[in-house]
Amino acid sequence: MDLKKIFTTLTLSFLLTSLLISQDRELLGAGATFPYVLYSKMFDDYYKKTGIKVNYQSIGSGGGIRQLKEKTVDFGASDAFLSEAQLREFDSPVIHIPICLGAVVITYNLPGNPELKLTPDVIADIYLGKIKKWNDPKLVSLNPDVKLPNMNITVIHRSDGSGTTFVFVDYLSKVSKEWETKVGRGTSVAWPVGLGGKGNEGVTGLVKQIPGSIGYVELIYAKQNKLPVALIKNKKGKFIKPELFSITSSAKVDIPSDTRVSVTDTDAEDGYPISSFTWILIYKEQNYKNRSLERAKQLVKLLWWMIHEGQAHTEPLDYAKLPPEVVKKAEALIKTITYNGKPVYKEVGIK
Repeated sequence: MDLKKIFTTLTLSFLLTSLLISQDRELLGAGATFPYVLYSKMFDDYYKKTGIKVNYQSIGSGGGIRQLKEKTVDFGASDAFLSEAQLREFDSPVIHIPICLGAVVITYNLPGNPELKLTPDVIADIYLGKIKKWNDPKLVSLNPDVKLPNMNITVIHRSDGSGTTFVFVDYLSKVSKEWETKVGRGTSVAWPVGLGGKGNEGVTGLVKQIPGSIGYVELIYAKQNKLPVALIKNKKGKFIKPELFSITSSAKVDIPSDTRVSVTDTDAEDGYPISSFTWILIYKEQNYKNRSLERAKQLVKLLWWMIHEGQAHTEPLDYAKLPPEVVKKAEALIKTITYNGKPVYKEVGIK
């Protein structure tokens, strides 16, 4: 082989190696809009600290689950844990890493935007289309100090597959037998009434635009848009405002080792009743679709950082950080991630 061919071969080899290294310094994720504000902050900080870029697409939990199944991303993100039937649809075991707790809040657009109190049955009846006016006697009796207008209620819901929707309708299914029978649970449901918006952003936008509207969004979206949020009566009979203490309190229940648990309609006395974990979903075995060990290592390091140092970003953005006992369960799950059957955490120095 002449020198020119040797040089060309070495150059191509160098370029290929550089490309592979570059690819392993960018991780891809997609899914839930619920934690998007938090993930944006986390991933920006992580890039500054490590040089590893995380490209996250906020397309809804349903989209994230679909892309993980298609193996086009390194991780999916969902506010709804996968059911046993859904897990069987994957060709390899999937694990759930909890990242934080968030709240789905009821927000609305009324003159003066008063702070309202709502009960589970009233929320269900509004979304079933049974309560149609803001001055309905049930609403008036709950809020005697508020002058509620003679205005039609415009119900806003999600139009896309959504973990936020799952959390909300999971709650409604627990508190209303009629809802459970007629509509049920799911990341997408057949809504009895209302208009659909894509993402938390879309629902927030519609509520802001339409006087008399009511919608459900993640807490930070209501706060950022200066929208009011309702106090909701919990299982113990207390009207609870969605804030960090009450969101964290909702998780004071038994958490299974796989962390696949619903904390809506919590038994906790001071818990906000429409709270949920949000999870990152990954394949337990990382050697698939020509993935490198280096890529698996970068993913494990990112997840470990998110459940430890990354938790500092939760509370400033109105997400509740993981309770210590849940961090331990998340650590144990991360340590089950393998490459060719061997634990990846040992490759990156995690103890």
